[in-house]
Amino acid sequence: MASHWRSGLAGVWIACLGVAAPAPGATPRGREATVIIDASAPVNSFVPDRALGAALDGTGRGEVARRLTAFNIARMRASGLKAIAYRIRPELGIEVWHWTDHGTWSDPARRQGYWTGSDDPDNRPKVTWGYSLPRRGDTVDNANNAGYSRIDDGDAASFWKSNPYLDRRLTGLAHSRPQWIVFSFPRLTRFDAARIYWGAPFARHFLVQYWAGKDGYEPGKQVADYPGGWKTFPSGDVSVGEKPGEGVLRLAPAPIASHFVRILMLTSSLTAPPGSTDIRDRLGFAVREVALGVLRDGRLVDAVRHGRSRRRQTMVQVSSTDPWHRAVDRDRATEQPGLDLVFGSGLGAGAPAMLPVGVLYDTPKDAAAEVRYVRRRGWPVGRIELGEEPDGQFIRPEDYADLYLETARALRKVAPGLSLGGPSLQGALTGTWPDTGEGRSWTGRFIAELKARGGLGELQFFSFEHYAFDRMCRPAGAMLRRETGRLDHIVAKLAASGVPRSIPWVISEYGFSPFSGAAMSKVPSALIDADIAGHFLSLGGAGAYMFGFTPARPANQDFACAGYGNMMLWEADGDGASRWPMPTFYGERMLMQDWGAPADAPHRLYRARIDPKDARSGPMVVAYPLRAPDGRWSVMLINRDAHSAVRVRIVLRGAGKPQPFAPGRAVDVVQYSPAEYAWGGRGEASRPTRDLPPRRFRSAGGSIELPALSLTIAASGAAALP
Repeated sequence: MASHWRSGLAGVWIACLGVAAPAPGATPRGREATVIIDASAPVNSFVPDRALGAALDGTGRGEVARRLTAFNIARMRASGLKAIAYRIRPELGIEVWHWTDHGTWSDPARRQGYWTGSDDPDNRPKVTWGYSLPRRGDTVDNANNAGYSRIDDGDAASFWKSNPYLDRRLTGLAHSRPQWIVFSFPRLTRFDAARIYWGAPFARHFLVQYWAGKDGYEPGKQVADYPGGWKTFPSGDVSVGEKPGEGVLRLAPAPIASHFVRILMLTSSLTAPPGSTDIRDRLGFAVREVALGVLRDGRLVDAVRHGRSRRRQTMVQVSSTDPWHRAVDRDRATEQPGLDLVFGSGLGAGAPAMLPVGVLYDTPKDAAAEVRYVRRRGWPVGRIELGEEPDGQFIRPEDYADLYLETARALRKVAPGLSLGGPSLQGALTGTWPDTGEGRSWTGRFIAELKARGGLGELQFFSFEHYAFDRMCRPAGAMLRRETGRLDHIVAKLAASGVPRSIPWVISEYGFSPFSGAAMSKVPSALIDADIAGHFLSLGGAGAYMFGFTPARPANQDFACAGYGNMMLWEADGDGASRWPMPTFYGERMLMQDWGAPADAPHRLYRARIDPKDARSGPMVVAYPLRAPDGRWSVMLINRDAHSAVRVRIVLRGAGKPQPFAPGRAVDVVQYSPAEYAWGGRGEASRPTRDLPPRRFRSAGGSIELPALSLTIAASGAAALP
């Protein structure tokens, strides 16, 4: 630890003389600008300890014990971040999260069914797990992506089943929600026949449809207008009697070509397997296997690839999945840190946490038990987030609204005063393909359904995830400048979608990119994290949680040109110990200990503009002025120019005199740039080649030089320099 901290004696000696310390290796002076602060009225007020935090996610096998050691936790806490947003990785992997290993099964004799955790406060597991769903319908998922669909796995004994909690008997609606299965074919494929092997319950009325128009959803795009729509095959409107047949269905007199086929299930048989006594077994729809293709000489030539892995089967997407599972379905490759470990280690000390309950793949009863458990333990929890990334898992927003309200009702019986919210969107502007009938905005439709059901009051905060860049190979400066307009656009579109501005908005996790690369371990990673936090708060946001709290190792994901790096406060050595502090570590310390000090008291945030205005792809310099309770000003300054320094002077309008940043007045400066840090790219063995803490010096006011790609905090002093 000591080897990473520079001696401050030279800086202190220069500061005593009232002279700005020169930056080692500083870039040549570039242009000049004025930061003009509108001090007449704040745009937001927040307590840094509560508004700025870190997201704590699940890990791989054996990683909880390896990452969350006392040694590592001390270094994580040294960042100054106290507020925790706990994330549920199993929910992304189509799994049920057992937040405790003690509880009851709905079928205890066979240790299977629907799980409810025990709220006994003496249950204190340090590690918890996800449980894979054996009735899974999706080929791919958003976590380890190690599962596969049971609809085309080639096993007639396995089956997919939709979520029973979408039946009207549990939602309280007049009608049950339709459910669907979508098959995706990379090449244009012809269809005129199908064979559906139903499970119990089966569909008494269903439609077999094809996509007519553009090819549909394009991965990686969040907002787009997809021309086209679903059309029912000429003979694809099917009604079934008391027993479903398994013969070939002739869909059309001549083959129709498409990339996508959908089975839309409208009416359930409400039948259950023999011996079943649980009502949930007969709610929804179940399918064992499906064949789609063309009739040739009276035989169905199946275009569906059947296999027990995502690589060997045709890709399937489903509208929902039954959370039924078994004790043997524990996924030891998906660990979650136990809540007792999180709070007992001090990670959640000093600020209320935001904790999740499962919604997509869990039951309202288990969610209520989790909240009872948390309350009985007396842990400080400020918000309960319902679910995680439902928009990225193809569920209809109306269906998710049903599950959300069912869970909220169960939680209200346990803790009427809790702040409930969500839905922790994977992308703030996600579209709704393959379900496009009622509008293309996932958020807009979710909000509209809550309103229609009189349940908008149960959304007491709104949360979404925000990763700045999908492409990791572009120049850092250009990427950083685009972030300003992108976040402005997101907030405006969410407001236009109907998200109430009267409730808190929270970024439940944010970072450089969802794909790993070297830029995450370079100075721009600290700049983008600070920029997102400051910008979102200036737009009225209530809180933001950075991703990458635990130590990690360099990685590369999807883009070879991106090099190796990761979102992390600390890079871990071969033993998993926090060894090298990353730029994000120093950046977060600057936010908590310099910009937002004192971190446990309310601060007021003001708007600032840069003169002259930069008319290029985005402003080179951004500023976020903050006023502490004692009247002291601290201004976060980010120079996003990758090539030139910028000399700025700070002026307050509407603040009266004296000007706190005027020439001759003491200004405390903390500055972080490539002069302090460099990343050495050596694949998985990449590590910092220069790793120094931010420079600290006292300026005589007047102007401050911002090196290229730098983060600076300028804080007003108490008096003029002698």
